[in-house]
Amino acid sequence: MSSATGFTIPSRYASQHFLSVEDLPNDAVLAIVERGRAFKAGARPRLGPDRVAINMFFEDSTRTMTSFQMAEHRLGMKVLDFDPKHSSVTKGESLYDSVRTVDAIGADVAVIRHSRNAYYDQLLAPGRLELSLVNAGDGSGQHPSQCMLDLMTIAEEFGHFDDLTIAISGDIAHSRVARSDAQILNRLGARVIFTGPREWMDHEVTRLGEISTLEEVIEDVDVAMMLRVQHERFDAGPDFSAEDYLHAYGLTDDRAARMRPDAIIMHPAPVNRGTEISSKLVEAPQSRIFTQMHNGVMVRMAILESVLDAAEQA
Repeated sequence: MSSATGFTIPSRYASQHFLSVEDLPNDAVLAIVERGRAFKAGARPRLGPDRVAINMFFEDSTRTMTSFQMAEHRLGMKVLDFDPKHSSVTKGESLYDSVRTVDAIGADVAVIRHSRNAYYDQLLAPGRLELSLVNAGDGSGQHPSQCMLDLMTIAEEFGHFDDLTIAISGDIAHSRVARSDAQILNRLGARVIFTGPREWMDHEVTRLGEISTLEEVIEDVDVAMMLRVQHERFDAGPDFSAEDYLHAYGLTDDRAARMRPDAIIMHPAPVNRGTEISSKLVEAPQSRIFTQMHNGVMVRMAILESVLDAAEQA
């Protein structure tokens, strides 16, 4: 893969909405990744003036929300404030009515995170909305923009995806990152290996790869992708202390020392230091965790530019 500052996403790959990696053909995925890399290399956005975005986060977020905000500012967009705790949601307003309202007042794109899987299905009846929808995470379903930034980070490092060995480790069942990344990486020819507690495996995800242990595969991986233990998404589960989890399933200093010199460490964050990964590895030379965050701004610029351009052409 190569990147040039003049690269843009071909119109045949563009869609008014960005909702799920399942909807994206491989060429569209790679086009978004390459446009993100072009932005990182200094490409200028191709958006008309006075575009308006609103970020509607019904779940707490630091990285994804601020990354979209920065992407919108870099694209020259106007950004409307929205806080569900100080909106009509507290009076019982439905998600559809909230989105229909911001559509009526003139927003061009709504970036939405919601706890309900596939929340966007209820919003997409023909003729309902004119604005574009960008999925910033739906329950334990999909996290397509995180997937794009992960792919961009891997592409920068290796230049390809085919034949790479990527271990996705941890809370697979509750991770929208694992679901989105596994779908695309499998399609692009990577070998995907899932590791972690057997109680947290999900056949709908693990059918896309193999199941092993991090201890067994650590010397073979190109990418060790660690996942946060998502306590908020389940009521009960295996009862591990942080130290026990790290020793049994996490990326310890000893395991990292056995990785190949060119292998990298990734994590979607927020990081539970000392649980899924040793604290000192978060900023180790092989870590790309903060690179992922930087790349998130670039690839989200590409996503927003793409959906707005498609909406204009519709």
